[in-house]
Amino acid sequence: MVQERVLVIDCQVAGVSGDMILGALIDLGTDADEVKEVMKLAGRYIGGVKSLDVKVKDVKRRGFRARGVEIRAEEDYEHRKGAEVKEAIVECAEECLKVDARNFAIDVIDTLIEAESKVHGEDPKDVHLHELGSVDTVADIIGAAFLLENLKLFDDVKIYSTPVAIGGGTFRSSEGIMASPSPAVLEILKSKGFLIIGGPIDFELSTPTGASILVNIAEPVSSYPLFKPSHTGYGAGRMDFTEIPNILRMTLGEAMPRNFSDEIFTIETNVDDVTGEVIGYTIDKLMEEGAKSVSIIPIYTKGNRPGQIIQVITDGQNVGHLSRVLMAETGTLGVRVIPCKRHILLRDFFDIKLNIDGIERPTKVKVSRDEDGKIIRIKPEYADARRIAKEVGLPLREVLTLAEEEARSILKLKEEKI
Repeated sequence: MVQERVLVIDCQVAGVSGDMILGALIDLGTDADEVKEVMKLAGRYIGGVKSLDVKVKDVKRRGFRARGVEIRAEEDYEHRKGAEVKEAIVECAEECLKVDARNFAIDVIDTLIEAESKVHGEDPKDVHLHELGSVDTVADIIGAAFLLENLKLFDDVKIYSTPVAIGGGTFRSSEGIMASPSPAVLEILKSKGFLIIGGPIDFELSTPTGASILVNIAEPVSSYPLFKPSHTGYGAGRMDFTEIPNILRMTLGEAMPRNFSDEIFTIETNVDDVTGEVIGYTIDKLMEEGAKSVSIIPIYTKGNRPGQIIQVITDGQNVGHLSRVLMAETGTLGVRVIPCKRHILLRDFFDIKLNIDGIERPTKVKVSRDEDGKIIRIKPEYADARRIAKEVGLPLREVLTLAEEEARSILKLKEEKI
């Protein structure tokens, strides 16, 4: 089984911009001269550009080393329309990028133009781009696409983004004084459900170009996933703030087996004065409230009185609630809570349609695999199998067998296609 790679883009302190993304990707381990030449091509495809140069160097931000990317352009323009900038991206991408990178670059400029058109209430083709209409935007997007392609980050890589720092206060733009984040940045991050953090300083930390690149390669997470890091790249922002290191960090590594182990909790209490009816009701109540399982274990208590241990298995977020349910329903004065590490098989669910007597009936099936992806067990969902058995008048065990056979045939076809 191919080991999936993971890339985490950490934007939670200094936000994200196009030059920070470029610097971090270069710092992960690629040829800076090669990407500089690709970025310089942007000047050929957009009118009014007299010169374009790209510098890449090591810089310090609050004492931390990072890779800085600086685009120096001389161009004559007041604004450019969205269609003009997109055409430059498309033509430049055709010359220097492969298919995945070309599609990515087009998606990024589409995201940027759509956000600007929405906040200004204009047609995407006619929306006027002021600062974002510069050749810098084209160079940033083409450069990012080339680096992602060069680092093979379009292949078997899961890319995540931490919450994005957007800064605070106000800043000056061609449209006047604005509050941070800009309307375009907020629209871009909102459109893909990204998490944002205000501050930690009064400055525009995240730019529309950086946000557009980010949302087209990453999915938002609140914290780092479980993975084994191998390479780290640091991209520097233009300013060197006194409060924070103005750095975007990217960490590349190998994914660990998902859900191969987790933590569960056992809640238990001893009772010797509770009726069978109350215990039966308590079991039903605990399961309805989210317990994974409930067990009753016979014991002898003080004075050799017969009693029971009521044992509940649950996840961490339900411990407090189920403890209260157990105490309320049984009248016990206290419960024991025991954290446990649980080793489990990887599992996923999928839906099949079971054809019996010419009628297709939906049922859910759970597939368990080991860490190498080998199928260990296929188990149809009991409630679905029970419903079908009643509907068609077959023994439950026959319906379970039919559902398992159908699931195996579907999985075999999928593996053959792969």
